[in-house]
Amino acid sequence: MLRSLSQLFRSPAPAAHAARVPEDQRWYVIGDIHGRCDLFEALAAAIDADDLSAGQADTTVVLLGDLIDRGPDSAGAIAFARGWQRRRAVRVLAGNHEEMFLESFEDTEMLRHFLRHGGRETVLSYGIDRTRYNAMSLEELQAEMARIVPAGDRDFLAAGEEWIEAGDYLLVHAGVNPLLPLGEQQRSDLLWIRNRFLDHPDAFSHVVVHGHTIFDAVEDAGTRIGIDTGAYRSGRLTALVLEGSARRIIQAVEREGAIAIEHSGV
Repeated sequence: MLRSLSQLFRSPAPAAHAARVPEDQRWYVIGDIHGRCDLFEALAAAIDADDLSAGQADTTVVLLGDLIDRGPDSAGAIAFARGWQRRRAVRVLAGNHEEMFLESFEDTEMLRHFLRHGGRETVLSYGIDRTRYNAMSLEELQAEMARIVPAGDRDFLAAGEEWIEAGDYLLVHAGVNPLLPLGEQQRSDLLWIRNRFLDHPDAFSHVVVHGHTIFDAVEDAGTRIGIDTGAYRSGRLTALVLEGSARRIIQAVEREGAIAIEHSGV
């Protein structure tokens, strides 16, 4: 972030087909995991193998946020991400579900909202007995969360970045407000925006790679690439690989109880 933030919304925008990352860099960008630790672990192994076979490069993995909620093992996904980060360069973006989770430790109304939007599964993944969970008041649950969720997990999520620049690409959880330069963006837009960003007809200064909004398949709209393929409900977790001007897709896909790895173009 050494460059002035406002310069990120410069003109003219790069043509989508010409967008590239710097030479000798390789980026693996993973969409919303949402508690599917099984898919995450399989995709991470596939990325490690792909990186080893693809030749020497300065490699970075980026998690686009929403590691947690809705799927069955958010605690496991966080633990795995923390361990993977100790072994290689893994950067994590803040997602709106992480924001809700972290605010829930201090705000019971946010906790109520969080539980209604997938947070129940996150709390249960930390080992609270389901019967006991159902009997708890919000205040009791909040106190229990403070006890059972490791401080390291909370610190890891709280350190999530809001955006990352990778050459001609901008990596962000939800998107950007198309009417404002990045230096004037609100965190709420970066983590929560949807239609104003998705429906914007003009190019941005960068090709924006984002999660947050679920698509049946990777959506390459030219000015943006959406890679949230709804892992928690579809059984398909996606990584976008950026190297030079090339783009590839690696996916961990669950079929009939088994997880397979698929490789394709965008």
